Amino acid sequence: MSLPTQPYKGARDFYPEDKRIQKYMFRTIRGAVESFGYEEYDAPILEPLELYLAKSGEEIVNEQTYAFTDRGGRQVAIRPEMTPTVSRMVAARRQELSYPLRWYSIPNLWRYERPQRGRLREHWQLNVDLFGLDGVQTESETISVADTILRSFGAKRSMYEIRLNHRGLVDYMLGQYLGLDAVQSHSMAKLIDRMAKMDTATFEMQADAICTPGQREQGTLQALLALLHTKELSHLPDQLKVHPAVQDLDSLITSLKDGGVTNVRFDVTLMRGFDYYTGIIFEVFDLNPENNRSMFGGGRYDGLVGLFGVEPVATVGFGMGDVTLQNFLESHGLLPELACDTDLYVVLIGDVTAPAARVVKEMRDNGLRVAVDYSGRKPDKQIKVASKKGIPYVLFIGERELQDEIYVLRNLVSGEEERHGVARIVSLVEDHRKHDDR
Repeated sequence: MSLPTQPYKGARDFYPEDKRIQKYMFRTIRGAVESFGYEEYDAPILEPLELYLAKSGEEIVNEQTYAFTDRGGRQVAIRPEMTPTVSRMVAARRQELSYPLRWYSIPNLWRYERPQRGRLREHWQLNVDLFGLDGVQTESETISVADTILRSFGAKRSMYEIRLNHRGLVDYMLGQYLGLDAVQSHSMAKLIDRMAKMDTATFEMQADAICTPGQREQGTLQALLALLHTKELSHLPDQLKVHPAVQDLDSLITSLKDGGVTNVRFDVTLMRGFDYYTGIIFEVFDLNPENNRSMFGGGRYDGLVGLFGVEPVATVGFGMGDVTLQNFLESHGLLPELACDTDLYVVLIGDVTAPAARVVKEMRDNGLRVAVDYSGRKPDKQIKVASKKGIPYVLFIGERELQDEIYVLRNLVSGEEERHGVARIVSLVEDHRKHDDR
């Protein structure tokens, strides 16, 4: 029986052309995030299972986590998200760190879920977290980072929308305003979080089932539905308008718009699935009709570090998956044509391998990325290989070229050939690379 050639379901092979896209995305992300002063960190892919039992959410832990018992009898999990891990790291050095902390990472994550567009079992996810600051200016910076990332890829703000809500407002709305108890509130929040994926009749039926007979008589469902149709903070009922969370949201929207982030709005239906959020939450939505969906999000989670037995740390963060980001870039035509990273393909004419090595080394020492064909095949076949790989230049080295120290350089895009010394070849190829990078 032959072995399978396909990767594990929900995971991807990254051939060089795929890896070029990932490298481009990560390089662009790092440039945008680091422009705000964030520093990169990393951590092990395995964590104790109990790390996720505390606050990650039932669906993540019970249905999506790859968990197993290791040879030492410990319950461990392949990390499904990074927030508990970074909280653990901050707690471990709670007294040594200099706040505020601006940290980010792009870890490999695994979740056992049904693969579909925008969701795979294995993915990479940018995580951006700001520790040690209160006040909506913290959220404003964090959301501005997210906006800057998308803008760095050439996205226009008409292509996406940033939607905001507040977990404090959600809790008050479901509890005090609608009169739901803690269990009902939790169930209703989970239902509202899924409402975009179901038709109106199904949502109303399931929401009605959460209410008690007395609540149905009081019109609780009708009050809920009226709330869920609210589009502006100013349209909320008077009892909700005076809640401090509404003031925070209003201040945040004003701050973002003053900073040029104009595609932001309040969304009362925004819940976010994780249980650790404590304040403002946000999600970024792709507005392309072919990919109209939430791409990524985050919010404030002040209590997670405190679960490790230390003083809590005020924290705001978000996660952005590579799959949804790539779908966004592709659907809006924002992914550039990415050339092969190799600058130059050397074709050897005759038995010149040893003396040609000196020339190749000199070019590499000057920063060129050079591949040498040692196959001995006819030059035209070697040129075809370079062309198929997308390498822009071929350099021919034979006995005459070595003697004159002048080499034939062919541009595989234009077909032009020129004869130059090593220094000039390095200059020409570097200029080509810089032009492509632009």
